[in-house]
Amino acid sequence: MRIRPFSQDDFESVQAIYQQGIDTLDATFQTEQKTWKQWQEAMIDGSTLVMLDDGQQVIGWAGLSAISSRPVYRGVAEVSIYMAQQVAGQGFGSQLFQQMIEHSEKLGFWTLQSAIFPENKGSVRLHQKQGFRLIGERKGLGKMNGVWRDVLLFERRSDIVGID
Repeated sequence: MRIRPFSQDDFESVQAIYQQGIDTLDATFQTEQKTWKQWQEAMIDGSTLVMLDDGQQVIGWAGLSAISSRPVYRGVAEVSIYMAQQVAGQGFGSQLFQQMIEHSEKLGFWTLQSAIFPENKGSVRLHQKQGFRLIGERKGLGKMNGVWRDVLLFERRSDIVGID
């Protein structure tokens, strides 16, 4: 397995993995993939990593989105991580997530946050393994297919960035 920065050539593979997440109905409120323009607007430039299998196929990705345009929040980002279904539960997500955390710190981020459906137990465990802590629950945050969905809020504070 190899982890490297995302390039535009990876977009189709990343979108296919994202679609798998959409299809579960437990990974995101999104119901459609983003266009290239929407992707560029949503993701922090240079923050996305991809994981490749031995055949050099993308099997996972992780990236950061800004939570605010206010300067005080420049070191806080929302993290997204998606793994292809065929490798779920094999430990590759932990490897990719650890690299994402290190990458985010090199980029100057001191806090990563995530919003996760409670039903997405694999994602909850993955975040907890990486030192994220549950900071709250938002009841009925949004409606999906006519059902109000709760969201768990997790965050991880760096122990090397933003400690002065």
